[in-house]
Amino acid sequence: MDLSLVLIAVGAFLLGGAVKGLVGLGLPTVVLALLGTALGLREALLLLVAPAFLTNVWQAATGGFFEGLLKRLWPMLLATVPGIFLGTAVLFRADQGTLDILLGAALCAYAVLGLAGASFAAPGRHERVLGPAIGLMTGLTAGATGTLVLPVVPYLNALGLRRDELVQAMGLSFALSSLTIGAILTAQSTAAFEGIATSLLLVVPALAGMAMGQRLRQRIAPARFRRWLFLSLLILGANLIRRGLAALV
Repeated sequence: MDLSLVLIAVGAFLLGGAVKGLVGLGLPTVVLALLGTALGLREALLLLVAPAFLTNVWQAATGGFFEGLLKRLWPMLLATVPGIFLGTAVLFRADQGTLDILLGAALCAYAVLGLAGASFAAPGRHERVLGPAIGLMTGLTAGATGTLVLPVVPYLNALGLRRDELVQAMGLSFALSSLTIGAILTAQSTAAFEGIATSLLLVVPALAGMAMGQRLRQRIAPARFRRWLFLSLLILGANLIRRGLAALV
């Protein structure tokens, strides 16, 4: 990458890390929204692998609820893996214009749901059936667009988990998705392996951003920050859709 792209990448991971430190999620979403525009989705995903995986392992290991969450969520987590394999088949076969549209649509959907405050109904006795379905859909979305939050985050919110449980559960899901995507990308080619190796360097700004976000949590109301975040993602998503449609015409 030339200097301008290096600066964009460092800035994207600083900002994405700060968002994650402040609200517990958003690193891949913010990074893909910014780098997807500058580099393209496939290239941005390569740079995202190591920072996303390591920060989410950290999040998944913190909280004290790991064993209980794993016992409850393993069917959903397990179903995520084949979904990612199906989603990455789209990622490798689609042209850049189509990928821009898919990523833009995922960002817009996430933003609209967040701005509307939409939530799932509690699954109750249907959790055993609904969990794997949510996992499969999450994997499809993650594999095709790199966005790890839909529909798993609204679903986890509907389970009535305590705040620390919710943050740790999101870390579990995100870490598994990041690891699976990274393994699939690495297996594709030597160039992909080199891109993921480069992403190790971007762990530093991602962790620095997380530390900044955790400090900002004491000064900025998370609800207000989320609102501005969702508005920004809506604009970025709409621009990606516009670019994708223009490329296909």
